[in-house]
Amino acid sequence: MRTVFLGTSAFAANVLRRLAASEHRPQLVITRPDRPAGRGRRLVAPPVAVAATELGLPLDQPANVNAPPARERIAAAEPEVVCVCAFGALIKEPLLSDYEMLNVHPSLLPRWRGAAPIERAIMAGDTETGVAIMRVTAGLDSGPVCLLGRDPIAPDDTFGTLSARLQVIGGDLLVRALDERPPFVEQPQDGVTYAEKISAADRRLDGSTTGAAELERVVRALTPQVGAQVTLPDDSLLGVWRAALAPDEPPGPPGSLQPADGRLLLSASPGVLELLEVQPAGGRAMAAGDYLRGHPLPSGGAGARP
Repeated sequence: MRTVFLGTSAFAANVLRRLAASEHRPQLVITRPDRPAGRGRRLVAPPVAVAATELGLPLDQPANVNAPPARERIAAAEPEVVCVCAFGALIKEPLLSDYEMLNVHPSLLPRWRGAAPIERAIMAGDTETGVAIMRVTAGLDSGPVCLLGRDPIAPDDTFGTLSARLQVIGGDLLVRALDERPPFVEQPQDGVTYAEKISAADRRLDGSTTGAAELERVVRALTPQVGAQVTLPDDSLLGVWRAALAPDEPPGPPGSLQPADGRLLLSASPGVLELLEVQPAGGRAMAAGDYLRGHPLPSGGAGARP
């Protein structure tokens, strides 16, 4: 089947690799333009652009996929189906109605429609998630679904470990949907939730208002892509990449950071979270004990404010 693939993220790049290995190898890959990244603000290609180049697939990176030049390029590929995965830009009319569009969405729709379904599922303490193959419509991830694949969320899953499994499921389901053409079923109205884009506030570990169990889930949900943060006494931010509940530790004032025998403890409301791996601004990630040897905290800790 002739296909065109629209995607941007690392998740989408791995789905693209699975699609390219099937009988439905894309005639064209569309992704977002290169963007500045890092401290040097050097232009960096999206993961899908890198994958398409490695696979020898025709590639286009339009500023606007809905503009006439991009639509003409897609039309020239003569796709029977346009496959979409984590593209990151709104697809509008007339492009939306010009082709059948299948979207690979990493959640069990209608739960977690929106931009950050993997992160939000971990943050919420869900015990299961998965991937849905749905038809793209004008609504936000509200189109009918033809296939669902389920996957349990383990207590130690991070975004990295969970997304690695889901992208395999997503790639296999997409190929299966193209092979078998299963019927579509409208999503139920009950159980709809929205996975809002991760904000700066979502990254902050504020123990003064949040329990340790919830904060531990935030750390896992944001590792390794953006990372959680805690506020230090001087109002600078300390990145947090690994943390664990410390149920046997006596809590300090909610929101305070306490150094204790080479350990870094964040008192929460309720509970205590041990910060295991941290990263100072402009520095490298390190064990919390190593950080404390070079960055002693004042006795009595510090408030963690949003």
